[in-house]
Amino acid sequence: GVIHNGRTAFPAACDALARLREAGKHVVLLTNIPKPRGPIPAQMQRLGVRRDAWDVIVTSGDAIRAELAARAPGPMFKIGPEHDHTLWEGLGLAQSALSEATFIGISGLNSDEETPEDYADILQQARARDLELLSANPDIVVRYGDKLIWCAGAIARDYAALGGRVVMAGKPLASSGRVAKVAFTG
Repeated sequence: GVIHNGRTAFPAACDALARLREAGKHVVLLTNIPKPRGPIPAQMQRLGVRRDAWDVIVTSGDAIRAELAARAPGPMFKIGPEHDHTLWEGLGLAQSALSEATFIGISGLNSDEETPEDYADILQQARARDLELLSANPDIVVRYGDKLIWCAGAIARDYAALGGRVVMAGKPLASSGRVAKVAFTG
């Protein structure tokens, strides 16, 4: 289920999870946030997610980091906002222009105002060079309050539609949150 909308927690969902824990069940929060789990408990607290509502958090950022590190030193063409910087930290990846990159790493669109169409030329160039795209978030869109924001999964979807190679981590992939090579259909 969903426990927040990006701005505030859903109290009934948090209450239900806390009751499960009181009944002796373990609660694992799976999130497609493209960051390691380190700062996520504090973020959940800011949103109002009760600390007694979960036992552990697993992020898509954690799941993709080993794949990213395996490609070090790159160089990597990075797509994603500055606030996702923790995804890339400590991996030893050099960043470069697309023309020099050996793969693309994406945590999200560079700004909330952009759309997948803004990346069409980049994807065409990457496909012409047969670059692999590693996506730290399979979500197509995410709700932030009353607004829908495009996510890395939309770019991965569009790249796969061009015949590009995509490696992705997160839910609801059949790999149960592990890294998977995916092909979008539909």
